[in-house]
Amino acid sequence: MHMEDIFYFLAVVQIAVGFYLIRQGLQWLAFVRRRLLIDPGFYASRVAVLCPCKGVEPGLERNLLALTEFNHQNYEIFFVLASNTDPAIGIVKRVTAGSRPKAHVIIAGLPVDCGEKVNNLRTAVEQLPPDFQVLVFVDSDGRPGKNWLQRLTAPLSDASVGAATTMRWFMPISASLSTSLLAAWNAPIVTMLSEKGKNFCWGGGTAIRRSVFEQLGILDDWRTSVSDDYSMTRALERTGRTILFVPECLTPSFVETNLTELFEFTNRQILITRVYAQKLWAAAATTHLLYCTTVLLGLALVIDDIAAQRTAFHIVALLLLIFLLSALRASLRLAGIMEALPASRSQIMSQAWIYILLPAVIPFLFLLNFLNSLRTRKTRWRNVQYELISANQTRIISR
Repeated sequence: MHMEDIFYFLAVVQIAVGFYLIRQGLQWLAFVRRRLLIDPGFYASRVAVLCPCKGVEPGLERNLLALTEFNHQNYEIFFVLASNTDPAIGIVKRVTAGSRPKAHVIIAGLPVDCGEKVNNLRTAVEQLPPDFQVLVFVDSDGRPGKNWLQRLTAPLSDASVGAATTMRWFMPISASLSTSLLAAWNAPIVTMLSEKGKNFCWGGGTAIRRSVFEQLGILDDWRTSVSDDYSMTRALERTGRTILFVPECLTPSFVETNLTELFEFTNRQILITRVYAQKLWAAAATTHLLYCTTVLLGLALVIDDIAAQRTAFHIVALLLLIFLLSALRASLRLAGIMEALPASRSQIMSQAWIYILLPAVIPFLFLLNFLNSLRTRKTRWRNVQYELISANQTRIISR
């Protein structure tokens, strides 16, 4: 009975949290719909689009071609690699040669005491001509639409906006369980960004005025960092500058992964969060731990009741209600995603079960990630192993 009392208490907490998150989901969906109706206007800034590349990933050439097809008239692209021997160099040069806007290839060299991606971006920014007014950071695994650049940079016409950012939406290109889990794991992160919440920059889609970037001294932060986006977020927060979420710029990312790569990616994201955003890490770890504890305790009580030939209906009903609330808020998220990505609507609908049903078990994957981040500060990112000593200290272990 003591264990049942604990379960009832935890279940009530989870149900209350579930209704609260559904309310937030409705607000998020309304915000997305309002943003989609906004005319981006005409912000005639000169934009540098900076895209670090490393290795060949699924759909790389099509992803890079998307960067050359923006409707924005006054931009240039800077593809940045660490080495001339990178496997992606052939594709990058081919895309550069056929690009309508002017495109460049920069070789940054190998990093020292910072992440390779950060080193690539820092080198590219340092080499930019002075006439570029806006910096836009993108990832090579995203495939933004033609209006993406115009919509992402438009909010910067408001001087009160420190940076405009968006988020990726993983779309599986295979039916493997690991790929589906990766897509479901990433989905809740999208709704962490909101109209009035404490937003953070995403390295695959952030626009910032160059003057603000320089005033914040982000290049100095990057010299010892492994995370480009968290370092930028921390710099903006130090000065109280707003980070605006632009859901109309949500970026499809077509993914395929195996179990090893799944854990490498998810463990890295949570470790980076622990090092660069400890309060967010602690809050998320507590939330997922309570959810997993509630579900596991409930299942244990059900098994015990069945073994003792007692009715377990009341416990099963509470567990089903928790799962139902999870599915409802996932459905609200999915509705907003489909409206923001109309060109991908049919594919998203065909994979809806991934985004609606799997979130009920995804907290267990998150819990493993949190435990791993307590166990080690080492991580592997694109075949480079790092030790994240602190937010201002990174050690390269091996390449």
